[in-house]
Amino acid sequence: MIVASTRVRSERSEAENRPLVAALEERGASARVEPWDAEDAVAGWSAADLVAVRTTWDYSARREEFLAWAARVTGVTTLQNPLSVLEWNSHKRYLVELAEAGVPVVPTRLVPHGSTPEPLGPGRLVVKPAVSAGGRGTYRGLGPELEETLAELAAAGDALVQPAVESIDGDGEVSLIRLGGRWSHAVRKFPPAGGFLVHERHGGRLEDHEPTPREREVADAALACSPAPVHAARVDLVRVDGEPVVMELELIEPELFLRRAPEAAGLLADALLATL
Repeated sequence: MIVASTRVRSERSEAENRPLVAALEERGASARVEPWDAEDAVAGWSAADLVAVRTTWDYSARREEFLAWAARVTGVTTLQNPLSVLEWNSHKRYLVELAEAGVPVVPTRLVPHGSTPEPLGPGRLVVKPAVSAGGRGTYRGLGPELEETLAELAAAGDALVQPAVESIDGDGEVSLIRLGGRWSHAVRKFPPAGGFLVHERHGGRLEDHEPTPREREVADAALACSPAPVHAARVDLVRVDGEPVVMELELIEPELFLRRAPEAAGLLADALLATL
């Protein structure tokens, strides 16, 4: 088995990949971590029974290249999560599709690449690229203040407009992690003082979280829209009018916070092996 990662490894990626490789080896599987874009690793994909996309955290800046790689891997071995999922989940128009399917989501408007965006209202909004990860290119502010930024985003690619979710400031964002057929664990992510991005690299902090039945219900509804079954998923939820709604559905390379749940690496290994 090959675990696909970025070329540049970090403490965060090692914390995700080391426990997984160890758990796979404990189960009798041979596993190693390779950069998804390493030329000298191309021949190895076909020799692997399974390639697991895990910490390919640079894919969003090279989406077409990444999907072309995933298609090549799919042609020679088993890829998890599957190519159809990677294609669908790598563009945030899926949020619009979730809403159309009746899943509670943060209201999202897609601004097509090359279009002239409509004037923004006076309320606090968030604008971001439709292909992005980790909060890259995400801006929050009053509508008129963001019009020039939105125009620049739309000139470069598809963009999104959403209302600012004010509850993030105090309640943070909840992430539910599903491994195989069960919910494994969950965390609550808080932004730093004065900020709104909850990722740790933006100064955010984590604490353990016990999901409510309604949070699981919303997360299940979002996962049901995936174009194919997945071995692992992370569903990010925020509160709007007191109710949980989907902020992001992470099915490509989500950080699963394995370090916060000792049994999670084993569950992830079992889920991967079950796809063979």
